[in-house]
Amino acid sequence: MTRRLRGTTGSSDALGLALLAPAAIGLALVIVFLGRGVDARATVQSAAESAAQAAAQERSVPAAVAAAEEVARAMLVDPTSCSSPSISVDVSAFRPGGQVAVTVSCTVSSDGLELINPPASGATTATAFASIDPFRASDEAP
Repeated sequence: MTRRLRGTTGSSDALGLALLAPAAIGLALVIVFLGRGVDARATVQSAAESAAQAAAQERSVPAAVAAAEEVARAMLVDPTSCSSPSISVDVSAFRPGGQVAVTVSCTVSSDGLELINPPASGATTATAFASIDPFRASDEAP
């Protein structure tokens, strides 16, 4: 029967800590990267929806495009979750009773995550449509 002395834990605790610390740090970085991807998708979708609604409220094509771009850019301010944003406004059906489509895309930044060497993610893209009130006045000729 072997008896351990009180207060001695041996070198197994230090070895366990040395082996688990890098794995825990790597897991934390992977979680941060995945969180950035989820945040980017939610931000892009929200920006597209808000921009489409803003464009549908305007009375002319130039004002609709300007409003959509302004709203989308105001929502895409975090460079870690959405870098290099691109905004496309489709006003081909801009008339009372028509619709406006806004497509927003950006890429997730991997800055600060070099330790895990994350895979290059493609652009995150979302398209939203907003209907234009069929009974409202328009600056455009019918």
